Order: sequence, then C-alpha cells, then structure tokens
Amino acid sequence: MLNQAKIRISGLSFSYFRNMVLTDVSAEFRENRITAIVGPSGQGKSTLLATINRLWEGTPGAFMDGRVEIFFDGKFQDIYQPGFDPVWLRRKAGLIFQNPNPLPMSVAQNVSFPLRLLGVRDRDVITGRVEKALRQAFLWDEVRERLGEDGRSLSGGQQQRLCIARALVLEPEILLLDEPTSSLDPLACEMIEDLLSSLKQVCTLVMVSHYREQVERISDEVFHLSGGSLVPVE
Repeated sequence: MLNQAKIRISGLSFSYFRNMVLTDVSAEFRENRITAIVGPSGQGKSTLLATINRLWEGTPGAFMDGRVEIFFDGKFQDIYQPGFDPVWLRRKAGLIFQNPNPLPMSVAQNVSFPLRLLGVRDRDVITGRVEKALRQAFLWDEVRERLGEDGRSLSGGQQQRLCIARALVLEPEILLLDEPTSSLDPLACEMIEDLLSSLKQVCTLVMVSHYREQVERISDEVFHLSGGSLVPVE
C-alpha cells in the first residue's frame, strides 16, 4: 500500500526523574514522507525522536511506557520487545543532530566509519558505498578531490551533509532529524532542505523544526507537541 504507516506510536509516556515529558502519545508516521514535529522549546520533541531508535536508554532517571512499532521486513515489530537488537535498530533508524559532529578523521573515513564498525573490510565495497552515500547527500562533487582531508575542515553545511552521508552509508529506512538546519546559513539551509526532499524517495523522515517556513516548504505532515501531547496539524 502506497505511503502506509512506517512508525506506529501507542500510549507513549516518558519521564525524567518522575517529571512527565510525554503523556499518552499516539501517532502514525507514514513511509516515504517528511513528517515535521513542531512546538515550543523544552516540550520533548527531541525525546520523542530518541524513543524511535532507543537512543535515550541508559539516561539516568529516564522512564518510558507504551509501544513503538516500526514496519520492518514486511511486518510491524515492537522495537522494545525483549531481544530486539537496539544496535541493529539504530542502523535502520539513523539520527542527525542539530549541530554537525564530524569525526576527527578524513572525509572518506567519516563516511566509511559505520561500515568498518560492522566489520566490512572489502575496499571496493567500502569505496562504492561511500561514493553512493556522498552522492545521495549532494556532497560528492564538492569533496571528490578532498576525500583525504579532515572532515572538520569542511564548511558547516558540508559538515551536516557529511553527517547525513555517514548515516546513509548504512542504507537506513528511517532518518530522524533534530533541528538539522538550525546552525546553518540560509544557503546551506536551502541545500539541506533540497537534500531532505530528495531522500524521502528512499527512506522515511521525521524532523523536529522550529522554522515555520521550512516546515511549510518541505513537510508532508505536521504534528504539534505541547504539554506532553502530540496532535496532528491540519
């Protein structure tokens, strides 16, 4: 079915040291769409993203109740069921942070790093996957002659696209984006927006954004989070 639900959240509540952040949240995010989460600061938008790939686990004082199901391998799977591998999950649901965080290594090594963590050693495979990811991130033409340079030497916008390429090299099904353009200039912001619009052809995107104009430009669906409750915006 075209654009069926990819992520289903049911009765999700979340607290830090008994301070409720999310209260009985239920929602569906459709596949191959950009879903924007908007609302005031400090209302749990980043926390909501973290519940989709379990990145919050290990945070002192954090507690979650409810279900998060993702459509993997032809069926919905409860990602919090016993035995579900969170490392595998994070390969399938990558998270892009507000500020670019390139590693202290070359451009090529930044992108290939997740593959090497998985034990991939075939140089031809790595080279091909790195180029593919950089092309998907609209960065290949700008860095093809700079693959050996430190990734931190790139501009802010390039660094953010490098981080997106690093997530894409694992061929994720979901990208979670936490204010991905807030630290960028208008030109870099425009390039990231074009990139995200293109990526929904190959994955599902859930994006936190404070920029109303950006949400109007690129999102397909919008949810408002405030007071712990998530509601769709018509």
